[in-house]
Amino acid sequence: MKLFIRDHIPFMFVVIVQLLAVLFIIWLDGYRHISVAIYALFIGLFIFGCYLLYRYISHKAFYERLSSSLHYLEEVNQTYGDAPLPVALGNLLKSQYVYYINRLNSYEEQRNTHATFINQWVHQMKTPLSVIELLVQEEDNPQFSSIREEAYKIGKGLEMVLYAARLDTFEHDFKVERVSLKKLALQSVHENKRLFIKSHVYPEVKMTDDLIVESDQKWMTFILNQLITNAVKYSGESNKKVIVAGFHCDKGICLEIRDQGIGIPKTDIKRVFHPFYTGENGRIYRESTGMGLYLAKEVCERLGHHIDIESEVGVGTTVRITF
Repeated sequence: MKLFIRDHIPFMFVVIVQLLAVLFIIWLDGYRHISVAIYALFIGLFIFGCYLLYRYISHKAFYERLSSSLHYLEEVNQTYGDAPLPVALGNLLKSQYVYYINRLNSYEEQRNTHATFINQWVHQMKTPLSVIELLVQEEDNPQFSSIREEAYKIGKGLEMVLYAARLDTFEHDFKVERVSLKKLALQSVHENKRLFIKSHVYPEVKMTDDLIVESDQKWMTFILNQLITNAVKYSGESNKKVIVAGFHCDKGICLEIRDQGIGIPKTDIKRVFHPFYTGENGRIYRESTGMGLYLAKEVCERLGHHIDIESEVGVGTTVRITF
């Protein structure tokens, strides 16, 4: 109703001025019957009022649609009356809806094709990588040791690519179950033992067997591997520790990954969860991608867990996941 009135205020003004102008001209011509002039003015305003009432009734749905926002996309297919203007609006919205759906389907098809390609490519790359690891695992030559190290890095990179691609279809690729945090931590430490040994960093798991959470074990393993990799990478000097601790906290159960490394500057701490952001430490460690913490946060949010980070330069960093 308010939009209808605002839309017709100029029209009302023009009609009233027009009626008064006609009466004024008749008055100048010598016609002095005030009662007849008032009656004529009343008739004119009455007819105009009837027109406004008819227009409001015939365009009510049209103005209501313009006054409210869409709650779901399919609302654009509703009808807004039989008058020419509402019909034209309905046809325009329907054509835009069809165009939007077609573009959306096109992008969805492209995304699915890209995700399928990435998944197949990663799995194809894993086969020759596994062959390389088998060929060099028993060799003691320093050159083969370097090959093992590089193969390990490639494997971690492929894993990150695969999980990043699966984020788009996360709702089809997770299973909630009871997960033992201690078993999860020991498994992740074991998977990264080569990294610990190479970096001369020592893992320490501090938690009891009774810490059980509801989560997805596969995705949580990926998150924990990312956090442990970061903790070891930024531990700086040798003979440092990476502590994986679990305990009951005020909001539930907490899992912490603490390192004794270089820490994160305060200017970077608020942006470490942004994709591709590496900060000052990324200039020192050129292998940083800026994706590990971003993917960890994305997965935690989709699983309903909370992740936060605390750090002090020269002291270390603590990443905490709350279940």
